Amino acid sequence: MSFIDEAGERYRAANRATMAWVLDRGALHGAFLDTKVNSITLKDYGAADGVRGPGYTYGWIQGRGLESLVTHATYFEAMDPGFAERLDGAGRALYGRLVQLQAAGHAYFCYDADMRPVYAEGETIREQRAPADIFTYSDAFVAKGLVAAAARYAPADLPERLRYLAKVIAAIEAGRFQMDERRPLDNEGLAAQPDDFGPRMILLGAAAMLVRAGVPDAAEFAGRFIEHVLTRHYDAASGLLRNVPGEDACNVGHGIEFVGFALDYLPQDADRALIDILERILLASFDKGYVGPGIALSISLGSGHALSPNCPWWSLPETIRSAALAYQRSRNPALLETWQKADAAFFGRYWRGTPPLAYQTLTASGPLDFVPATPDLDPGYHTGLSLLAAIHVAEAMDPQATSASR
Repeated sequence: MSFIDEAGERYRAANRATMAWVLDRGALHGAFLDTKVNSITLKDYGAADGVRGPGYTYGWIQGRGLESLVTHATYFEAMDPGFAERLDGAGRALYGRLVQLQAAGHAYFCYDADMRPVYAEGETIREQRAPADIFTYSDAFVAKGLVAAAARYAPADLPERLRYLAKVIAAIEAGRFQMDERRPLDNEGLAAQPDDFGPRMILLGAAAMLVRAGVPDAAEFAGRFIEHVLTRHYDAASGLLRNVPGEDACNVGHGIEFVGFALDYLPQDADRALIDILERILLASFDKGYVGPGIALSISLGSGHALSPNCPWWSLPETIRSAALAYQRSRNPALLETWQKADAAFFGRYWRGTPPLAYQTLTASGPLDFVPATPDLDPGYHTGLSLLAAIHVAEAMDPQATSASR
């Protein structure tokens, strides 16, 4: 069996196990996904763990979780309809709850037990401000999840969910998108933040989903976002994307994720020169960012050295997605080698297996109790959706694998 065939089967089993684990844990507050587990000790977080505990709900992770539930249900419905029904049950419940939560206009990073938006300032929990015209990553993830869910569960709701997503996109282009949600949402926060490509990269992830949902016109922003990022952030000498134009730091994981989202959206007859640039970003980002045990959180474009010893889990499955999609197009052996290296690092060092989850962060010394974004573990978003893209590649490259799995 070839690497691609074997990887497709292994990814399918890993995704099913992960989503079953999420479902088996039950819901918090009636509908929210409960992945409040320490990835090192494997112990559930409790009230004594403060903002890691069950008294706090992260809109960011719930939006990701909704997209994951819907996408996995769509994939598994033909081969495992009973499992897909379980995923859909959780998805419908979470969809309804997030609709309620976002009804006032926004979703927020963190909510307290009374579902009030809050943020932590040291040991102090403060109420978050709620300016109507400032949007955030939490808006982005919830908007994506709501669109995916509406397309599957409530088509009549889809226009309204698309309007919310369009507002997030417009906010990015108008400079009304605040990246840091761990401080007050206000004009001061907007003015202080760098010109990072992160917001456009994350929203680019909605483009292929919109096409698959039957609303390709809603994805017209994607071309602008790709052009903007490449024009302002691409360093042709190194092949890397600078976080901020003119600055030295490179979040290579974000560069790799950008490539995957772009390749997932772009048609097969896309401009070859553009595809070549995307492949180069992927290969350069992995080559310079993979420092062992994983991909460094950030590197210096000038020196090539890692700017942090921390290697988060998420950039490895994102590499698997990007490399698989790129290899499907060009059959460049370097892309297959990158796919294999990322696969070996993720499943050899990060993946716990039992239970089916990954360490959130590793350093050269081993697992580190460091939270990359939310303390809630990944509900099949970075890992599951990335591996699912590679599963589709494996099935497309081997039609027999598709028929055997369904």
